[in-house]
This record gives sequence, structure tokens and C-alpha cells, in this order.
Amino acid sequence: MDLLALADFSLVARHGGFGKAARAAGRPKATLSRRVAELEATLELRLFERGGRSIKLTEEGRALHERTHALLSELDETATAIASGGGVPRGRLRISAPLLFAQVAMGKLAAEFAAKHPQVRLEVTTEDRAVDMVEEGYDLVIRVNPQNDESLVGRIFLHDRFVVVARPGLARPAGNDAVPAVVRGTGGGDTWPVRTHGGRARIAFEPVLRLSSVVMVRDAVRAGAGAASLPVSLVSHDLAAGTLVCWGDVEGPDIALWTLYPSRRLLSARVSAFLDHLRHAFPQGTPDELAAYIGA
Repeated sequence: MDLLALADFSLVARHGGFGKAARAAGRPKATLSRRVAELEATLELRLFERGGRSIKLTEEGRALHERTHALLSELDETATAIASGGGVPRGRLRISAPLLFAQVAMGKLAAEFAAKHPQVRLEVTTEDRAVDMVEEGYDLVIRVNPQNDESLVGRIFLHDRFVVVARPGLARPAGNDAVPAVVRGTGGGDTWPVRTHGGRARIAFEPVLRLSSVVMVRDAVRAGAGAASLPVSLVSHDLAAGTLVCWGDVEGPDIALWTLYPSRRLLSARVSAFLDHLRHAFPQGTPDELAAYIGA
């Protein structure tokens, strides 16, 4: 099989079209089209469905792309490392991170990483959805409590937990009385099950504000709008300063932040470097470490 043709096929598949791939690589569109056609003829398979103004991978094309793009990347990185005389991290590193972690920590992490590894072009995209790493070209994703995916491997690098907090002037409700609450989104129940030093309890609440961002929820609670369930790392400094008080730990699964990458791919130098960067920033992976990192 012609590796150059396979590389051109992977380029077109990654960018979703001959024109986009040609512009990204600075290559003639006609050359890419010819190389892909030659590969299709060699394999006796149609790899793209070609429409009037768009193309789409066939089922066979998708399978070929998923199985070969990582190997091609490894070949390219190996050649680059050998040519440069070592495994110095270099090239583009694309990361997808969840909204809250990106808002509070990713800017600082990215700046520190760029200072350590100036030959890496770091790109961070913020979104909470489960991205397709292969189709969308990510090298690494950070996710909160991700679902099992046999095509990905990774590890937990941070833990957090939810606590119910409020301003000191807001009285904790007694019995079945409901407290005014700030909540995220439109769903959710009407009580918080919490653990306290005195045992377990349920705190009834009535939403007075619904906000789309956890940071907005935190800021509204700081302003006295009501109580809220928030990650302890986000309010740790407020609790230490006494500007907020904790009514208990919310019962349920803790927050676990994972780094994930395709299991079929050997770790590149730049991915390994970023994983080391996270380990250095959060050596124990505790909420206190994240709170200190945010507040430093």
C-alpha cells in the first residue's frame, strides 16, 4: 500500500474535504484528489461518498481512517524526533476540556506548559460533550466521570466533591422548610441529601435562580441569592475566610477528572509532557490542591 496516498487520505478525512485539506497542508487539491482515487483503486473500495459540494466517509473509509490515522501520526512523530535528535515535545497538541475546569484552571496550566515546551503548539477547546477523538482530531481529552469506552485509556488526575454552602446570614431551614437556592440548569430535585458531623439529613430547597454556569452559581451565592451545591474546590477559600459556611457534604459519587487518549496509539512526547505537567500541578489529586492552584 502507498503510504503517501494513505497519508493524503487521512489528511482529507481529518479535514472533511479536499479543499479544506489542501488549504491546511498547502497542497494542490487536484493532487490530493488523484492520490485518494489511486488508493481507492488499489483497495478496490470507495472511501468517500462525493456529493455536489461535500464529501462523507463511507463505512469502509471510516474504518480505514480509525485504524490508520494513529499509526501515521506515530510514524510522523518518530521521523521528526529522529531528525531533531531526540524526543523533545514539538508539534500541535489538541486538548478538549470541560467548561468549569477550563474556566478556573486551564488558562494557567496552558501558560505554564507553553513556557516549559515552547515547541508545542497547544490548542484547548472547551466543551462538556463527549467528543469523538478520532473524528475531531484530539490528542487528549479531560472529562468528568466519563462513561466506559474500550477505545480509550487514561487515569484520574483530580478528585472533588459537592458541598451545600450559603452566606452566614442565611439560616439553615428546619424540618421541611425550603431554603432559597441557586441551581445550575433546568433539572434537578428539590432536596439535597447531605452528610454532616451529626449524621445524615435532607435540606429542602426552592430555586430562586437557575444559571448555566457553576461559576455564576458560586458568584450568586457569594452575593447572598441563596444556598447552592458546589464543588468544594470552588468555594474552599470562601469557607476558610468565613464568607460562606458549609451545611454538609452532598451524598453521591465524587467528582473525578480523567485524562483520556486512544488506546491504539502510543503516547507522543507532547501528550506525555502534558500528563507530566498535570501530575506536577496536582501530585495528590485532592480538592485542596485544585483550590490552592485556583487561588494562587
